[in-house]
Amino acid sequence: MNARSYGQFCGLARAIEMIGERWSMLVVRDLVLGPKRFTELQAGLPKIPASILSTRLNELEHWGVIRRRVTPQLDASVVYELTEYGGELDQIVLQLGMWGARSLTEPCPDEVITTDAAILALYGAFRPEAALDRRITFELRLGPLVVTAIVADGSVKVAEGCSEQFDISIEPKNPAILNQLLKGEVDAATAIADGRVIVKGAPEHLELFSQIFHVDSTPAPSEGLVVH
Repeated sequence: MNARSYGQFCGLARAIEMIGERWSMLVVRDLVLGPKRFTELQAGLPKIPASILSTRLNELEHWGVIRRRVTPQLDASVVYELTEYGGELDQIVLQLGMWGARSLTEPCPDEVITTDAAILALYGAFRPEAALDRRITFELRLGPLVVTAIVADGSVKVAEGCSEQFDISIEPKNPAILNQLLKGEVDAATAIADGRVIVKGAPEHLELFSQIFHVDSTPAPSEGLVVH
């Protein structure tokens, strides 16, 4: 497991050794929302070879980021889950996802958006200060993928599946339109008027959606370490 060592006694170097290999962070991403079987991880990462997935799981287990557990059900299947140590990556995953979202443009023909990616994108884009004293349910449809976000007094719960009691159902023409909406590159009224977003329910709630879920389109001034 140390064959790819950077040879540096540095926390960042060690972190990259642990989770910086191709696919590793996406495996972590898909375990943030809960334990998964090997086949479920494959389904969420459709382009990963089974041998590479096995290797990454073994590496992450070696570093104490994930663990295997046998379920108590009758089939006694093996699931993979984040350890307490690995669970500390959840906010890092969200922040890194929002950082990368600023560079998303049009999806390539072979690029897909998965349910876990959509759910985590909404968690990452959520702005609690814009959701204070709000109680509203958003249903988001991206092709066959459907997730529901329930906002209540500054908190949000996002889950797979549709809602029978949504306040607005939002169906962008493609994921790029959703990203543009969240970045403020297209306003809600225009997106509805020109057919880029189809809504059911109260149309004015689309503007509220873009306020509650927001991706910064430009870097914010750093409030951390500044070296002069």
